[in-house]
Amino acid sequence: MAYAVVSTALEKLSDFVRGRLPDIALGKIGEEINLIKGVEKEVLSLSSELTTIRDVLEDAEKRRYKEKSIQNWLNKLEDLSYDVEDVLDEWNFAIRKRQTEDYVPPMRKVRSLITSPFEKVAAHRDIAVKIKGLKERLDLIVKEKERYGFTVGTFGQVAYPRQSERDGSTSFVDPKEIQGREDDKEALVSKLIRESAGQESGPDVVSIVGPGGIGKTTVAQLVYNDDRVIDCFKLRIWICVSDVFDVVRIAKGIVEILEGSSPNVNELEALRQRVTDSISGKRFLLVLDDVWNEDYSKWEPIKNCLKCGGPGSKILVTTRSERVARIMGTIEIHRLGQLSDADCWLLMQQIAFYGRREEELMGLQDIGENIAKKCKGLPLAAKVLGSLLCFKDTVEEWENVLNSEIWQLEKAEVDLFPHLLLSYNELSPAMKRCFSHCSIFPKDSEIDVKNLIRMWMALDYLGSSGRPGELELRGKEYFDTLRMRSLFQDIVENDYEMSCKMHDIVHDFAQFLTKSRVEAREQGSCQALDPSIISQIKVNRSLFCYRELPSEDLLDFVTCLRVLTLRDCQLEEIPAYVANLIHLRYLDLSDNPLTPQALQTICKLYNLQTLYLRGCELEEIPEELGNLIQLRYLDLSENQLKLQALQTICMLYNLQTLYLKGCKLEEIPEELGNLIHLRYLDLSGNPLLTLQALQTICKLYNLQTLYLRCCYLEEIPREIGNLIQLRKLGLEWNRDIKELPETICNLHELETLNLEGCARLSGLPQEIHRLKNLRHLFNQSTEDLCQIPQGFEQLTALRTLRRFNAGIGSSKLGYLKKLNQISGSLFLSIHLHGPEDVKEAQKAELRNKKHIKELQIWLSNEIEGSDGEELVKNEAMEALQPHPDLQSLWIRKYGGTKFPNWITSSLHHLKYLRLGDCEHCSTLPPLWKLPCLEELYVLRTNGLEFLNREFLGISGNNNASVPSSSVVIGFPKLKYLVFDHCYRWKEWEDITAEEATNSAFSIMPCLKWLVIVGCSKLTALPHQLLRKASALENLTIQYSLHLSERYEDKNGSGWSSLSHIPHVEVTRYY
Repeated sequence: MAYAVVSTALEKLSDFVRGRLPDIALGKIGEEINLIKGVEKEVLSLSSELTTIRDVLEDAEKRRYKEKSIQNWLNKLEDLSYDVEDVLDEWNFAIRKRQTEDYVPPMRKVRSLITSPFEKVAAHRDIAVKIKGLKERLDLIVKEKERYGFTVGTFGQVAYPRQSERDGSTSFVDPKEIQGREDDKEALVSKLIRESAGQESGPDVVSIVGPGGIGKTTVAQLVYNDDRVIDCFKLRIWICVSDVFDVVRIAKGIVEILEGSSPNVNELEALRQRVTDSISGKRFLLVLDDVWNEDYSKWEPIKNCLKCGGPGSKILVTTRSERVARIMGTIEIHRLGQLSDADCWLLMQQIAFYGRREEELMGLQDIGENIAKKCKGLPLAAKVLGSLLCFKDTVEEWENVLNSEIWQLEKAEVDLFPHLLLSYNELSPAMKRCFSHCSIFPKDSEIDVKNLIRMWMALDYLGSSGRPGELELRGKEYFDTLRMRSLFQDIVENDYEMSCKMHDIVHDFAQFLTKSRVEAREQGSCQALDPSIISQIKVNRSLFCYRELPSEDLLDFVTCLRVLTLRDCQLEEIPAYVANLIHLRYLDLSDNPLTPQALQTICKLYNLQTLYLRGCELEEIPEELGNLIQLRYLDLSENQLKLQALQTICMLYNLQTLYLKGCKLEEIPEELGNLIHLRYLDLSGNPLLTLQALQTICKLYNLQTLYLRCCYLEEIPREIGNLIQLRKLGLEWNRDIKELPETICNLHELETLNLEGCARLSGLPQEIHRLKNLRHLFNQSTEDLCQIPQGFEQLTALRTLRRFNAGIGSSKLGYLKKLNQISGSLFLSIHLHGPEDVKEAQKAELRNKKHIKELQIWLSNEIEGSDGEELVKNEAMEALQPHPDLQSLWIRKYGGTKFPNWITSSLHHLKYLRLGDCEHCSTLPPLWKLPCLEELYVLRTNGLEFLNREFLGISGNNNASVPSSSVVIGFPKLKYLVFDHCYRWKEWEDITAEEATNSAFSIMPCLKWLVIVGCSKLTALPHQLLRKASALENLTIQYSLHLSERYEDKNGSGWSSLSHIPHVEVTRYY
């Protein structure tokens, strides 16, 4: 950490000496420096001595965990480096202040107050005194350094990897296969689903106990998502507790899951009543993950309101402490043991060998097995080490990891694991600071990645120079590297945002690196004036306050802040002390009912780069806000801004990102075109925007991302073609757009075009083939999009295509032939006219599109009554054979008489199958052959009258005399089977009693649910088959008259054949 901090200070000193402070006019810098004699000399001396110290930091960092005196020395050095940054930033601020207040923009009517020469000299004299004081402190640190006899290292010469050069290694491996925990899962599932003897004192509590990183949460998730647990409990609730056992937060979390929305209540008693009302009489499972609480009085209020749950309710707790488990009233403790070395190695190599060729693995296996022994049975250690080894290609590099001195450390600090330190030491200095900064977030919090990168920018971790957008790209690169090293997890990403989390042990490690303990301040925790808190904030220069303000005394001590969040603190005025936070780069005031006058407080924070004012009920903003010319990011969404406010925004000429979502805008001032650095503009949810306003936007020639979602647009101006840098264009849910201008084809850099919900859009531009870089076309819910030009097949870079309407208008299925990179889901709506459509289906070559995982094929028949009608339908469907890797298939309105052979012959990975509205198919294909099928839905297939034994995998040649060694398995993984409104279905052929008991036949061994709805002519169920399907737990019969008459009476003869099924529901009428 010290090396990274010192390196940043040296960079600032170097900029100062060379007169390259950001955005300062070079001609005036020299004049100001010359006002104070000797400043430059002191700065050069500071820089020289820090450089000498940095050369020995490799040795010092190695020894800091063994020698307390060296750790103290490094802490002094880090504190001094932070102060160097602050003092130089003050100088920078003084010059920016002078430039801003002396400058009169063309739009400004009244000249600002000009700073006097006396004020300039006085400000710089104060800073000069501080620089001299820093030099004196550094002299003492240098003198102390000589005691330790440090050796000069090669820290600065390390080549820090940016990304792996092997194919596939940028896929951010997140292993889903859990090694060595099957027995633990089975034992816990058994404990949870078995009936309890008595529950007068409340639900039984089962606790998973084990040290950090052992996999408690992972095992709890495996159990929570097990089918048996899902079926057993009507309600399932997952709450992550972490360090602070906040009873109100836990109660609100339970209510939010049970009711589907966050309660706007903070009173515990009201929340307890809502919990009681929601769970009363219902069997529930509550998981409390990562509990540390040792105070029974905090647990009691929650425990008491859970007593009204139904019989068999359970609470599953994960904790590191057996004492905590006892306090929670645990009746059974499951102590989670370490993984075997073999399991650790399996987990490691799953990551470390990902994407490697066989010849690359020579000599690595034995070394890897020995490294796995260093994991000490911890899955987290295996995962982190696997991610580290992913970057190591040679035997020598793997041996260096195996023989590292870090393994010799006895115990550096509580919860500091050597595997994390090993991975951390391989990061570049800048990435080390980016990682350690994440300690400011509460444990298990969801981190917005774009927001995180903006914080890194505010803290100058990404450098202080660069072209517009360059720092954001560098931040994303740093995040991706940390992600690949398993320092972030639970990544959730879509076209608009990305979030992640940190494992609690990784979070502990980040806190250790910054000497933090409680960095993030939650509600009610900003008030304490604690020296340790002040020290922590000085290290991270960040303070988060939600719903309650920090004390003025606290802010007086931490004027070094770069990042401040005062979100939802019910502010009408901004505290005056915020105006003194001159180093501030990032300020979040969202969700406060601010007045325009309140914003005057922040109008002299000239270093501010990121400002959030979302949901502040603003109509106007002061003209002085235009002084914040360093602003790069501004979010004013969910306000009701008038034209004057937008004119003030137009003064912020360095602005790169602007959010104006849901601001009820009608007009856009012409001056917006002056924001030449603007790269990202979101105007979504402004339904009153005029065509003229859109034309103004089209003057932002450097724009790269433009979102106009839900703006009720009827047309897009042809001037859109002027935005030649545009990479993302979001037009979704503008239902009245009927066509796109041809000029959109001038956007040669366009990568993403979102047209979802543009229901009246009839076609794409004729020259769409010119969009060679188009990778994502989101066009769900575009039923009228039928005019697809011939050049569409040239869009070979396309990765996302959600819908394709073929056989109507100019759209032809053959246009898909070359689009083999399409991935994810695809919906094909096909109008069949004749034999030519069979040829088009063949041209599409769906079997070559291996990245498509979900396919819907909906057909509309326009050839009824024509010669060869049946042949055309059958051949067209045969020609639509998808790739064998397909996982989900839905066929609807197929008019042929038999299903295509490829359903059962090639789709060996298919998990989900829906067959709907297939009117003329009288039989189902032998679906029992599909080895991975988990869910099968047969919907409104009115041609089906008889379901024979072949459907189950039993032909006439299969009988009870088959030797038991030749097992026939039908539907080996099927869990969910639904027949819905098959009106003509009369009979489901049963197996024989002999076959039911013969071990040579295994049919539907995993079936959990059988649902039959609206099958009014079906008279009986296959009783022997239902006994053979031994896992069947739920049978639902609805609106099926004959079946209802046969099985609804529990005293009748029919009921006895179903009585072995735990849950049977029979509903006769709609």
